[in-house]
Amino acid sequence: MENTDVIIIGGGAAGLMAARTLAKAGKNVVLLEGRNRLGGRIHTLEHGTSLQPAELGAEFIHGDLPVTQSLLNEADIKYTPASASMWRYDDGKFIAEGHVIEHWDEFLERIMQLKNDMSMEAFMQQEFSGERYEGLRESVRAYVSGYDNADPKKASAFSIRKEWQNEHEDAQYRVEGGYCMLISYLANEFKQAGGHIYLNAVAKDIDWGQHHVTVSTDIGITYQARQLLVAVPLGILQAEAGLKGTLSFDPPVDYYINALKSLGFGAVIKVLLEFDDAFWCSDETRQMAGVNLEDMGFLFSKETIPVWWTQMPVHRPLLTGWLGGPPAAARLNTSDEDMLIEALGSISNIFKIDIAKLKEKLLTWNVINWTVDPFCRGSYSYDTTETAEARKIISHPIGDTLFFAGEYLYEGTAMGTVEAALTSGLRAAEMLLDYE
Repeated sequence: MENTDVIIIGGGAAGLMAARTLAKAGKNVVLLEGRNRLGGRIHTLEHGTSLQPAELGAEFIHGDLPVTQSLLNEADIKYTPASASMWRYDDGKFIAEGHVIEHWDEFLERIMQLKNDMSMEAFMQQEFSGERYEGLRESVRAYVSGYDNADPKKASAFSIRKEWQNEHEDAQYRVEGGYCMLISYLANEFKQAGGHIYLNAVAKDIDWGQHHVTVSTDIGITYQARQLLVAVPLGILQAEAGLKGTLSFDPPVDYYINALKSLGFGAVIKVLLEFDDAFWCSDETRQMAGVNLEDMGFLFSKETIPVWWTQMPVHRPLLTGWLGGPPAAARLNTSDEDMLIEALGSISNIFKIDIAKLKEKLLTWNVINWTVDPFCRGSYSYDTTETAEARKIISHPIGDTLFFAGEYLYEGTAMGTVEAALTSGLRAAEMLLDYE
C-alpha cells in the first residue's frame, strides 16, 4: 500500500473502532487480522438446528454502557433485556438467588476500610482466616474466578471493591442477531471510508523508528506506514516471544512489555449445549427440584463447570456453561471432547439426568477454550496490585509512533467488556489524531 498513514494489528472491537474513527477522519488505514474472520473475542455462530445466533465469545451488555449503546443505536441494531432469575444449586437443593452469603456484610465493611491494596486472597487470609469463614472465602474465590476470570492470588482487592460498588444487576442486554452485527457494522463503515482489511495476515515482526513502521507477516509480506496501532489481546503481548501470533519489536520496547506483563489476564472455557428440549422447564424437573425453573436465567453451583445460563427471556433449549479463572487455566491441555464430558457430568449431577440420556438429547455442542486460542491466549484483563503503576506507562504511545488499544487499557467500571474495548479503540484513535 502506498502512503499508508496507520497500520492496525487486530480486527477485534478495539481495532475496528479505531479503524473506523481514523478512516472517517481522512486517514489511509490498513487493518491486519491474523484470523480468517473479524471480531476477535466476539464470535457469533449460527448454532444448532434452529440456526439461531449463539455467542462463543462476548454475549452480554453489562449495564447501560454509553459507547456500546450509542453505536448500536446508530447502526439501528436492536438489543433486548436479558434479565431473568438467578438460582443456586447447593447441597442437592435449588435456592433462589438473593440469599445472603454468611458474613457478607462484615466482608464489605472491612474491604471498604482497606487502606493499602493487596491481592484478594491476601486480604481474605489477613481478615477472614479460619474455619468460621471458609464458606465466605469459597464464595469470594468463586466470584473472582467466575465473573472476573481472575486469579484471587493476583487480583487487586481495590479493583474488585470498585467493581462491586458499581454493579448494574438489573441492566443486562443481549444484541439481537448477535454481537457480530456490531462487528459487521464497524467493518463496513471502515471500508466505506476507504479502509483496507486483510484477513489471515499474521503480523510477526515490527521494525520501527520515528514516524516509520514496517510490519512483516509470518509469510513475509510487508506493510509500511507512519504509525502503528497494536490492538491485539493482552495475552498475545504477554506470551513468550516466537509463539504463533506474537509480535517482535525492533528496537525492543521491553519496558513497555514488562509493564503489560504485570497486568492480569484471565482464563475461560465456554461450553454451548443445544438439546432437543429445555428439560429444565419440564414437569419431571419441577418434581425433582421442588421448584419451577422455567424463568431461570443463571444457575450457580459447585460442579466442575460451576456456572450455567439459559437464553431467557427467550425460551430456547440452549445451555451455556462457564468455567473461569485458575480452574480454566489448569485445563490448557484438556480436549474439547473431555470438556464436553465434564459439562454433561455437571448437568447430570444438578438435574439428576443420566449422562447417556443427556447425550441422546444433545443436538449440537461447542467448546471454546479462549486460553489456548493462539490469537488471544486468555479471556479478558483484570487489575493486579501492580496495574495502577503499569497503566501510567502503557497509556502513552511510544515515540509518537507505536500506539496500543484494547480492553486492558480501559480504566472505567465496565472492565473486561466490549464497552472497554470500544472505548479504548476510540481513545487510541483520538490520541493518534492528536499526534500528527
